[in-house]
Amino acid sequence: MRVLVTGSRGYLGRSIVEQLINAGHEVIPFTGDIRTADIPSSDGLIHLAALARVRESFDDPLSYYDVNVTGTLRLLHSRPPRFVLASTAGVYGTPRGRVLTEEHPRVPTNPYAASKAAAEDALAWTARTGALSAVTLRLFNLAGGGDRDDARVVTRACAVAAGRLPSMEVYGDGSAVRDFVHVADAARAFVLALETCAPGHEAYNVGATPASVADVLAAVHRVTGRAVTVERRPAHPGETRELRADTAKLRALGWRPVESDLDSLVRSQWEAAGPHRTA
Repeated sequence: MRVLVTGSRGYLGRSIVEQLINAGHEVIPFTGDIRTADIPSSDGLIHLAALARVRESFDDPLSYYDVNVTGTLRLLHSRPPRFVLASTAGVYGTPRGRVLTEEHPRVPTNPYAASKAAAEDALAWTARTGALSAVTLRLFNLAGGGDRDDARVVTRACAVAAGRLPSMEVYGDGSAVRDFVHVADAARAFVLALETCAPGHEAYNVGATPASVADVLAAVHRVTGRAVTVERRPAHPGETRELRADTAKLRALGWRPVESDLDSLVRSQWEAAGPHRTA
């Protein structure tokens, strides 16, 4: 299958490209601005390119809608037979005390998540016309594999342990739970979704290992033998205390995480980006 991948040079994109090639697909990396550049024809499209900073999105919501929604619309106009969209668990908003299934109401609370929900809707309605087969993958917390985004919990904790950053801010008591998944396991979900997508539209959660910030810090200490210097901050008002993914629907397709237990996530990040950069 000839597969067009937007965002192919990014953290997740690099892993997806590698796995597509290993699966025997021909990859067409998309270069340029998705709003203006020519869109090559393909047998399938994996759409990763997006603006994705929650705090930044509050300051510039129009840019987020322009790139994340208008860009998606333009790709849809190219009518690829198969279309897999990277979305976010942020579309669920701030639910309290529940495991999230794909049927949970979408109540995005920031412009980034709202723009992703709008892109999901455009894809779903287009698929409903019969124009293409479509899948949305709602990503929870990607980690491991040499991530360079120090805003992510596992990445930052490893960077502090390696001495590249002075400390890690922890809000509240560190008991807030998030659902982590190794970037390679997430990439496997994209390849599977592309290969199995059928007429219509389906959404799937992509998560694997619920863990608190305190759990992550303990895992970093176990794996690296180094403590993480912490700066305590008051808990954010209204912060979601627990965010867990129900992945039964994705697992029914045959997906299983193989690298996403917490120690493996930390070890993967540490070995790829940690000790060899220590001063």
